[in-house]
Amino acid sequence: MSYVLTFIANPEKQQITPEQILKHLPNAKPVCLSEGEAYDVEISEVVHLNDLRSKFTQVDVIFQKAQGRKKKLLIADMDSTIVAGETLDDLAEFAGLKEQVAEITTRAMNGEIPFREALRERVSMLKGLSESFLEEAMGLVRLNPGAKELVATMKANGAYCALVSGGFTFFTSRVAGDVGFDFNAGNNMEIIDGVLTGNVMDPIVTKDSKLAYLQSLCQEQGLSVDDAVAVGDGANDLPMLLEAGLGVAYHAKPSVVEKARHNIQYSNLRSLLFAQGYAESEFI
Repeated sequence: MSYVLTFIANPEKQQITPEQILKHLPNAKPVCLSEGEAYDVEISEVVHLNDLRSKFTQVDVIFQKAQGRKKKLLIADMDSTIVAGETLDDLAEFAGLKEQVAEITTRAMNGEIPFREALRERVSMLKGLSESFLEEAMGLVRLNPGAKELVATMKANGAYCALVSGGFTFFTSRVAGDVGFDFNAGNNMEIIDGVLTGNVMDPIVTKDSKLAYLQSLCQEQGLSVDDAVAVGDGANDLPMLLEAGLGVAYHAKPSVVEKARHNIQYSNLRSLLFAQGYAESEFI
């Protein structure tokens, strides 16, 4: 069986070179995807990935079967994945509660407390906040590097792109529109007379919901889950990451890194294109 290793660096911090790869894989024939940033190496046997990763400094290494690398569906988390930071934490800043809310967010994303309960607790703390602050919080949102390239390139190659978040539709709809996603889903805050009530409306998007979205979207598109790439950073992303053909934990929480098959810890969202075998010259 044919396998492929993809070596990916963040060239602003640490470049990767063919010479570095050949030092540890002397029989390799590195194929350049982006000079100093990403290289493919085809191999015919399974490698000890953790041992190999330890030989490189600030380089992500993806190992997978060579066949079927280019995926036809992308399902992505939003907070700390497509966008930098957590939108709910940003909103809490306007209530003077960012530190308290962020602490709960971190614990929930690391799987220390159930997501559903953590979400309800955090939103309840925002009771009485004017909905006008949602727009102000949206003004703080910044896309992670490579987000638009990832979606545009996959769509140009026939893929369907979905943004599915445990965050809120106020943010997912706007981020999806900005980046170019075909579909978005998230949670809904109850707002009455222009004020947040502190309640989250059912149904709540949980880890099981994200997995269900992956499965249903694949079915709607006539695809198998092997045809999908999923990306996220939190414990509520794990089920979909483990189910997808290419499930990537992106700058993820420790408990997620430990369980995910593929991890990106140093490079940006362009890495998901390199992992599929796209060269930089093919990026949109």
